[in-house]
Amino acid sequence: MDDRPDAFPERIAIKPAIATIGEPDHLTKFDAILPTRKPPKPKVVMGEDPALSKMSDAPTLLEFFEKRIHPHTVNHLLQSATLALKSGAGEKDVLACLLHDIALGGLIGSDHGYWGAQLIEPYVDEEVAFAVRYHQALRFFPDASVGYEYPKSYIELFGEDYQPEPYIRADYDYARNHKWYGKARLITLNDLYAFDPDAKVDLQVFSDIIGRHFRQPKEGLGFDNSPVAHMWRTMIWPRNFL
Repeated sequence: MDDRPDAFPERIAIKPAIATIGEPDHLTKFDAILPTRKPPKPKVVMGEDPALSKMSDAPTLLEFFEKRIHPHTVNHLLQSATLALKSGAGEKDVLACLLHDIALGGLIGSDHGYWGAQLIEPYVDEEVAFAVRYHQALRFFPDASVGYEYPKSYIELFGEDYQPEPYIRADYDYARNHKWYGKARLITLNDLYAFDPDAKVDLQVFSDIIGRHFRQPKEGLGFDNSPVAHMWRTMIWPRNFL
């Protein structure tokens, strides 16, 4: 490694372990700050990261959409919610479509339905969180009675021989017999498995629905001492060392 003083940026961002597992970087990412390194030792990112847009003191859901959720995911969620709105779905169902991949674009892809449901649970009605959680399992299982087919894009992504893990099938069976099955299934019906990058969508179209059905804490998401406040803070400062 380069020991020149000018070889180090003022502050370095250490990727979280979940982002490097299975990669060479996972075993070497701490080398630059280990005690054996010669001075001057670099400082790590803690607090505001100049690479990211600064959040307000009391962040709102709309602000996370604008400053933290990946733009591709935001576009997808807006298209999904727009389809639900045009189909005549109820406002809570539209909100579920708007939020169903929020964890995928802001936190993590693996088990994103479960992460997303947990993230929003304190702020939405129970059926909205249910729909977000179980859409993850339902999308792998067709339902001809409502016109849902297994996505062709999944064959391309996962292969023709892919089979969901047993926990996914178990959650599908549970959701299939639940009173809110239709709400979770509605997300899959309005999900877009071939995204349209040229679609014209506007987040402000849904501001009233969010205002009526998302309980925005006055302290801001991440600072209201809810059981999931730490998850929102992780999105505010995703590259904090500790």
